[in-house]
Amino acid sequence: MSVLREDLVRLIDNPVSLQRRKIKNKFFHVVLFLCTIFGVVVLAFLLYDILKKGLPWLSVDFIKNFPSRFPKKSGIYPALLGSLMLILLTTVIAFPIGVGTAIYLEEYAGNNRFTELIKLNIANLAGVPSIIYGMLGLAVFVRALGMGRSILAGSFTMALLILPIIIISSQEAIRSVPGILKQASYALGTTKWQTVTGVILPYAIPGILTGTILAVSRALGEAAPLIVVGALSYVSFAPSSVMDSFTTLPIQIFNWASMPKKEFQNVAAAGIIVLLIILLAVNAIAIILRDKYQIRMKD
Repeated sequence: MSVLREDLVRLIDNPVSLQRRKIKNKFFHVVLFLCTIFGVVVLAFLLYDILKKGLPWLSVDFIKNFPSRFPKKSGIYPALLGSLMLILLTTVIAFPIGVGTAIYLEEYAGNNRFTELIKLNIANLAGVPSIIYGMLGLAVFVRALGMGRSILAGSFTMALLILPIIIISSQEAIRSVPGILKQASYALGTTKWQTVTGVILPYAIPGILTGTILAVSRALGEAAPLIVVGALSYVSFAPSSVMDSFTTLPIQIFNWASMPKKEFQNVAAAGIIVLLIILLAVNAIAIILRDKYQIRMKD
């Protein structure tokens, strides 16, 4: 405190230095504002270009049709169905494992070096490139466990990809639970499991759901690990079980974008619009669930 007081007195005594600091502050304020405007303008330009190209090609037939070598007959149905099946199965696998791991690490694991080592490794895994998870999925799920190039193998691979994000976001949500609530629960004679299910999880569920759905949104837009696992770029049938071959929206869009015919660029733009609508819908669900449970906790 004494150091801060001395700096403040020095600034008051030296108006030139104070003026220089104000100029620096204003300069960085302008630089950061221009950076933000640049990002928004580039994003707006990309969205305008995609909407301009894709909207005329977006129709019910585009949703219902299968891919074709003719742009006007091309559709997105197998990729849309494959993405929905993959993401649903990925969520079913990753959510209970991720939340269970977070509960164990925060409430049951001992405060020792081994626990800190596990937490450190989970945090590091969140930054591993997605292609590495694809290579792991190819070696373990596709070949070692004999799942083949199926939706099930792809779902386990994507679950590995988003698990660190779900665990970390769930840990943060659990840590945000006020300690006084836990102590009040224990004071009533409840067990640790009853406190976890009756106090901690209801309070932390908005944060857990928000982190989970944002992680699922990331999985929905990933293509690299699925290409390695063996998702097909062209599928002329709709998958009917989790052991079928599949493709997803990002892979189908990439395939159209690499076609030599110029019209396929417009078809790819229409596919991007469908993918954006699904991502916005998933994020909207996250916001609605978070607000709903937050209001319930306040009541």
